[in-house]
Amino acid sequence: MEAFSSRNLALQAEKKILSRMASKSVANMFIDDTSSEILDELYRISKEYTQNRAASQKVIKNLIKVAVKISVLYRNRRFSEAELGLAEEFKRKLHQGAMTAISFHQVAFTFEKAVLVQILQECRDLLLRLVDKHLTPKSHGRIRHVFDHFADVELLAQLYSPGEPYQPHLRKICEGLSRLLDEGRL
Repeated sequence: MEAFSSRNLALQAEKKILSRMASKSVANMFIDDTSSEILDELYRISKEYTQNRAASQKVIKNLIKVAVKISVLYRNRRFSEAELGLAEEFKRKLHQGAMTAISFHQVAFTFEKAVLVQILQECRDLLLRLVDKHLTPKSHGRIRHVFDHFADVELLAQLYSPGEPYQPHLRKICEGLSRLLDEGRL
C-alpha cells in the first residue's frame, strides 16, 4: 500500500489549480516580461497563420500550462538526477534553437526550415522524456500540440519569408530571444 504524503497531495493540488488558471496573470508569476512578450508575438504569428483566434490561444495556453507545471515540479525538486540531466540537455537544445532562429533572421537567405523543424522536434522529444513520469497523458498531448504547431514547415516558411505580416513579429521574437541569451536565462 502506498504511503500517504501531504507533500505529494499538495503538489498535485498545485498542479491542478495552476492548470485551470493558465492566464496571463498566472503566467506572470512564473514567466518574466521578456518571455511574456515572446509568447505574445508567438500568439500573433499563430493567429495570423491559422486565422483562428481560439486555436492560437489554445496553443499558447498549452505552452503556459506546461511551463508552469514543469516549474512547479522543478521548484519542488521532483526530478531525479537523470531527469535533471535531460533538463540540461533540453536547455542546451532550446539555446541552440534560439541561436539558430536568430541567425536565420539576421542573415538573409540562410533559412533552412528542416533545421528548425528538427531542433523543435528534438526539444519536444527531450521534454516528453523529462516529464514522462510526472505529467499526465493529457499534458504530454499539450507538449506535442505546442511543438508540432510551431514545427509546421509551412508556418516556418511563411514566418521567415520577407516582409509583412510576419517579419515584425519575428524581429520582436528574435530581440526577446537575444535579451534572454545575453542575460543567461536561455
